[in-house]
Amino acid sequence: MGAQAPNRSVGPYAVPIVVLCSRNKVDYIPTVYAIHRLSGIVTPANAVYSVAELEHQLKSSGSQILITCVPLLDTALQAAKKAGIANDKIFILPMAGAETSHQFPSIEDLIKEGKALPDLEALKWTKGQGARQPAMLSYSSGTSGLPKAVMVSHRNVIANVIQQTTFEEVARSQKGIKTQVLLGLLPLSHIYGLIVVAHSSTWRGDEVIILPKFELETLLAAIQKHKIEQLLVVPPIVIRILRSQDICRKYDMSSVRFLYTGAAPMGKETIEALEKQYPKWVIGQAYGMTETATVVVTTSEHDILHKSSGSLVPGTRAKLVDLDGSEITEYDKPGELLVQSPSVTLGYHNNEKATAETFIYDDDGRWIRTGDEVLVTLAPSGNEHFVVVDRIKELIKVKGHQVAPAELEAHLLTHPAVSDCTVIQVPDDHAGEVPKAFVVKAAEFESKPEEEVAQAIIKHVADHKASYKHLKGGVEFIDVIPKSPSGKILRRFLRDKEREKRRKEGGKL
Repeated sequence: MGAQAPNRSVGPYAVPIVVLCSRNKVDYIPTVYAIHRLSGIVTPANAVYSVAELEHQLKSSGSQILITCVPLLDTALQAAKKAGIANDKIFILPMAGAETSHQFPSIEDLIKEGKALPDLEALKWTKGQGARQPAMLSYSSGTSGLPKAVMVSHRNVIANVIQQTTFEEVARSQKGIKTQVLLGLLPLSHIYGLIVVAHSSTWRGDEVIILPKFELETLLAAIQKHKIEQLLVVPPIVIRILRSQDICRKYDMSSVRFLYTGAAPMGKETIEALEKQYPKWVIGQAYGMTETATVVVTTSEHDILHKSSGSLVPGTRAKLVDLDGSEITEYDKPGELLVQSPSVTLGYHNNEKATAETFIYDDDGRWIRTGDEVLVTLAPSGNEHFVVVDRIKELIKVKGHQVAPAELEAHLLTHPAVSDCTVIQVPDDHAGEVPKAFVVKAAEFESKPEEEVAQAIIKHVADHKASYKHLKGGVEFIDVIPKSPSGKILRRFLRDKEREKRRKEGGKL
């Protein structure tokens, strides 16, 4: 593959760029390292991508090589054709039980071929090249447009692994934990799975149980068989576990002691329900971004504050600023989070405008603007904890009050009629904006009249929340909530849908 890899310029380097689009498997990370051994750049693509989404990544990354797996081959071939990638630049990552009758060479074929070749010469990098050269082009979630390619350097990855493992040393030492068994379910194509699961965990010596995709009973069987101790998941999986207790009770989950979530905040109501169902579990959250590769704040097992995402990892600086850019120095006052860390990435590939808007400089150095409203609060331990309120652009402004969609979504999920949901802002002549909920009905409520269910949901919010948080924009039922591959809600799709609906009706936009 190395001889066939055309070089493309990324920053100051002309190197091969390879898209890796596969379900999780144990060979995924060794394949990443093999590409790095050729001084190449890996751009991981999510296994659930459509043809159009994969085509976008192939084109925008500048890749001319695609590694995929048989279950995704049809999608990969269509995207490759549209992106102008020839069939002889497509390789297969074998998967157990998958059909093997295809014309494309596998990674195993390349290994066999490579054994007959002379050893590769050692890479001759210049001083500091690991800090300047991307290891990965990891794509952002696309919450505000098409996903952008984030240039993640080798130094970024190494720094965050050290930051995470150093942070956890105290709690592990107190609990006498040297290594443990972790769940490797999160997509390795996503920065959370790629760094936290595949790098930090294995560098500590932990055993990671890789699952190719989320299927509840497969997950539960893996917990029972491998005695998994730590679950690294996203909130939608937590909701599924809570809603499927009839299935969960069939399996032995007694080995689990720590559940750790990221990608999106987990609501207070969900945490309380989880604690009630599994009182022995320690529940922690973390916060990070693709652009910070990955973890900025995380939860220590000896310092739990459920409303927070934890405390800063070592080597990280943070500040909050208000709308005028003035720094906030008070506790419990929200503002936009800015972060400075050796894990903060190089910027966006071929997108100078977005890089300049997101990665900024002041008298105190280079910072990333996260776009998230966050507040800092003191925990009973005396440690500073960071509470993520919501995306600044998605806060709903009702008569001067700010309403966080995530707060209402967490509450809505406590209603038995709500299987999944999201909340957006809609225009209102009197209040400026008001919340509107999009709801996926629970199966047992499918036969009930929609108006009756909608009114029950509206009342559920009105009975528990301040008046400005009431669903005065109404409730609309839909089949599925649009989400990124990591489980982050893509509210912009519903905002666009609502805007188009109002345009056709001649209403306020």
